[in-house]
Amino acid sequence: MSPLLVGVLLGATTGFGLVLVLARLHALHRPTLALRVLPYVRDVPRLGRPARMDEPTSSPVSAAAGVFGPVLRAAADAVERILGGAASVRRRLMRAGLDKTVHDFRVEQVLWGVGGFAVVAAYCLLTTLGGHGDTVGSLLLSTAGVATGVLARDTYLSSQVTVRERKVLAEFPVLAELLALAVAAGESPVAALDRVVRRSGGELSRDLASVLAAVRTGEPVAQAFDRMAATTGVPSVARFAQGVAVAVERGTPLADVLHAQAADVREAGRRELIEVAARKEIFMMVPVVFLVLPVTVLVAFWPGVIGLHLTTP
Repeated sequence: MSPLLVGVLLGATTGFGLVLVLARLHALHRPTLALRVLPYVRDVPRLGRPARMDEPTSSPVSAAAGVFGPVLRAAADAVERILGGAASVRRRLMRAGLDKTVHDFRVEQVLWGVGGFAVVAAYCLLTTLGGHGDTVGSLLLSTAGVATGVLARDTYLSSQVTVRERKVLAEFPVLAELLALAVAAGESPVAALDRVVRRSGGELSRDLASVLAAVRTGEPVAQAFDRMAATTGVPSVARFAQGVAVAVERGTPLADVLHAQAADVREAGRRELIEVAARKEIFMMVPVVFLVLPVTVLVAFWPGVIGLHLTTP
């Protein structure tokens, strides 16, 4: 077969493949019936079983999903079917204080997976150009890159939850003392909560602001704090919310409850600090043994060594 005929066949095959890709992309970007109808029936209550994921919101991730069409949504649904655990993800998003739905989080997982695939694909391409590429190995590495990106986003969400709960635990004693002082001064629980929220900032202050907003919309104080105790992931804050709810319902002295809660959290933090120091005692000795001690020995003996060299004939 002549080179000219081979070139013609390759060009025709490439052109036909590009035509098929463009036709498929045009079909994917065509608005579906669901996209045309759902905006008008979204407020209608669902009669069947609840949806597996929340509806998309107007966040940047949802905007990206709208730009790229059904591809990201289908990939997010596939991730949801494979991994599951929408209730756990929703609870972690609430504990992390993120204003996102499960659908937004799944789309972010897909985007992280695409990023992992891009990194691994670039490495495989460089390896192939260097003459050491392997098709099967490249496919396996690319699949591993996608899975690593998807799982890395889930792990990062768990780390966000941990960081936020540490901040809440650090802020809790101060805010509890402020609430206790305001209540002891004669203010009602709602007025004291309003005063503390207006004069503080932080993660726990945001949670208390949501409780205050619920109370101002007509929800009972005890019920609002019970809901806060059910959604938070910090045991001390949950006990605090439950204690406030019980104190409001039964009329027990609220200031004493708040002072006791703050004292318990400070004592728990002190015990945790002592335990961490005991666990890391060996690591604390590493710079002393391998850095401070050799330098001290060198400073002590080096002048003597130099003196011996100078006096020795």
